[in-house]
Amino acid sequence: MYYSSGNYESFARPLKPEGVDNKSAYLVGAGLASLSAACFLVRDGQMKGENVHILEKTDLSGGACDGYEYNNLGYVMRGGREMDNHFECMWDLMKSIPSIETEGVTVLDEYYWLNKSDPNYSLMRATMNQGQDAHTDGKFNLSDKGAMQIMKLFFTPDEVLEDRRIDEFFDAEVLDSNFWMYWRTMFAFQNWHSALEMKLYIKRFVHHIGGLPDFKALRFTKYNQYESLILPMVKYLEEHNVKFHYNTQVVNVEFDISPDKKVAKKLHYIQAGKTVEQDLTENDLVFITNGGCVENATLGDQNTPVNYTPELKEGGGWDMWRKIAAQDKSFGNPDKFCSAPDQTNWMSATVTTLDDRIPPYVEKICQRDPFSGRVVTGGIVTATDSNWLLSWTFNRQPQFRNQPKDQLVGWIYGLFSDKPGNYVKKTMLECTGKEICMEWLYHMGVPVDQIDDLAEKSANCIPCMMPYITAFFMPRKKGDRPDVVPEGSVNFAFLGQFAETKRDTIFTTEYSVRTAMESVYTLLDIDRGVPEVWGSVYDVRDLLDATVKINDGKKITDLNMTPEQRMMLAGLVGKIQNTDIMKLLTQYNVI
Repeated sequence: MYYSSGNYESFARPLKPEGVDNKSAYLVGAGLASLSAACFLVRDGQMKGENVHILEKTDLSGGACDGYEYNNLGYVMRGGREMDNHFECMWDLMKSIPSIETEGVTVLDEYYWLNKSDPNYSLMRATMNQGQDAHTDGKFNLSDKGAMQIMKLFFTPDEVLEDRRIDEFFDAEVLDSNFWMYWRTMFAFQNWHSALEMKLYIKRFVHHIGGLPDFKALRFTKYNQYESLILPMVKYLEEHNVKFHYNTQVVNVEFDISPDKKVAKKLHYIQAGKTVEQDLTENDLVFITNGGCVENATLGDQNTPVNYTPELKEGGGWDMWRKIAAQDKSFGNPDKFCSAPDQTNWMSATVTTLDDRIPPYVEKICQRDPFSGRVVTGGIVTATDSNWLLSWTFNRQPQFRNQPKDQLVGWIYGLFSDKPGNYVKKTMLECTGKEICMEWLYHMGVPVDQIDDLAEKSANCIPCMMPYITAFFMPRKKGDRPDVVPEGSVNFAFLGQFAETKRDTIFTTEYSVRTAMESVYTLLDIDRGVPEVWGSVYDVRDLLDATVKINDGKKITDLNMTPEQRMMLAGLVGKIQNTDIMKLLTQYNVI
């Protein structure tokens, strides 16, 4: 497997890999990573679909990319997906997946056209004091010291950041700034999370620093991610005769490990209540989604709080990884990520408006007609003075194909599930859906005497607790996540958010697709380049632009400097007059 850049190889079709007709594939889980791997096996590996088996413990595909209407509950989206135009592997795949809405076009086509005709941006990124405007001026309000702390982290070697927390590198100069409010609520970082992941995120998305305050850097699908991404992939795979085995729970993969090679030799799974042990040969490829950010997720309802059950169960995704990891040190260290659910959880809630009383409050804040079918909030709106650090969003409506035209479906989340609310004096964890809706209505500015009635009669709110939703952000070191294809592997690979690949960042759809592509291309020796991670961190134009924007547009001469420093700067500027360097610095407002 090798990386490529540019469009030469992205347009090419690889030759059929030697011996692929004699191979089979078994994919553990039916989340985005696993479905992507199956698509690459069929499209680029040209493997017979009937030889590809997807083993999923539930009765649905999609994993964390969900969006369903549950009987007796209503619409539920546990999370949402913010996407970027530079998800190179994802768009490489989606250009080949047919739309399930429009004949003759692909998922990428419809996504591209939608976001060109209706570009995303927010008109009110944050509120305070019950729905009053706050922080929509696009300013990060970082001091020079705070900006230097971010710069220092950016240049610190990865190995120095292993097992280190963010708050070991940032103090109040960053953690009390608008920058941190924007950052932590957009990406769900906590102060105690990994400084290494923070650095990798800054590097990966340095070209979008200027888009943080108003989300103009983001793009969204037309519907929820299950209907817009997962269903087209499932249909594509089914049309290629890929075999889906639902209600099939893989509990372990057994390996034969020797000094020169590692071979997956047996699958252990439970199907229809029966324990099955399936022998594997070196021609049987195994793709393992290890861990799981929505493991142990639980739902409440309008009148019932969630049942918080962080205790990991026998046979679950984390338990499976523990059993695998016990067989070889190169298979990672799952306990690094799943041992502190109090530090990796947050709660979400899906709210559906049932009449015309709540939408005007949404419209007042987003400053758009939420029923227009176009961008609504343009990303999350954060109530900065919320004890839960509550954020909420309404994407384009309808969010579900069968959604009534007079209803809105939106999403709420709180980073602090263990703190009492400002209006409802309970922790988010203790609240019913109605009570979470009441807290949200309060922060939107609904008159207090109307909140209870609106939450009771004009909305349906389904809470969700996810104990391990940010497990991948826990401080870690090299080796805690297994390589996508561990050294010596003959017939297996790891996929998804807890596998290790170069330079890309977890908690993105791209990471799932990238690990899938790299695994398939490696195990089948496909002669086509895997697209390199977008190289903005090596582009001096993006670096200059980000440096100026993170300082709220300040030029070098606007920064606090000693007289000696100013003399040095004047001397340097004099030396680069009438050069391309001077033109570049002027173009990007550095001087």
